[in-house]
Parts: sequence; C-alpha cells; structure tokens
Amino acid sequence: MNFRGLASDLDLEEEEFIELVEVFLEVSASDLTKMESALSSGASEQVIEAAHSIKGAAGGLGFSDAQALAAKIEMNARNHVLEGTHESANAIKGNLAAITEALKKNEPDSLDNPTGAGT
Repeated sequence: MNFRGLASDLDLEEEEFIELVEVFLEVSASDLTKMESALSSGASEQVIEAAHSIKGAAGGLGFSDAQALAAKIEMNARNHVLEGTHESANAIKGNLAAITEALKKNEPDSLDNPTGAGT
C-alpha cells in the first residue's frame, strides 16, 4: 500500500490523507461492530447501512479490497442473504488491522496488500 500515492490520487498531502485514514479506521471499526450485532439478530437493513458506509469510505480513500468486500456484503444483505457475511466482515477487519499496523510502523509504502485476503 502506497499512502503517498493514494494521497496524490486524491490531490492531498500525505499527512492530510493519513488523518483521513485514521478517521476511516475509527468509523469503520464502529460500523463493523454494528454489522456484527445486526448479523447476530438477522437485521438485514442494519447490515446494509454498515456495509454501505464502509464501502463508500473505503472506495473514497482507494482501499479497493475493503470496498469490494463491503459491496459484496451490502449486495447480499439487500437480497437477505447473510450466510458468509461473517467471513467477509473478518476479511474487512484484516484490512483495517493491516492499515492500522502500517500507520503504526510509519512505513506505509512497505505494504502492498493490506489483507492478503481475497474477495
């Protein structure tokens, strides 16, 4: 993952981009918590809302793996198919953890694929 390149794609300074990523990580973690709760109760609408939020934010920042996973969850929930959603949610968690780790190490350019997980 190249934070500098992703920032440039959005016409932002790297520091500005990193601030946005930090907010994204915080909000997405909250959305994942909401999604897991909704999955436990079978609340498709709440799953859709959380997945849609993650999808939009991830896409806006260039995190295509998380975006694709969230899009898959959203589409399935719209069709009231929640089977397999926990696995996709865990893959998103992997994305977020890898992004967080890259920020902590302050070596964002050293990570090409933040999850190693497929879609």
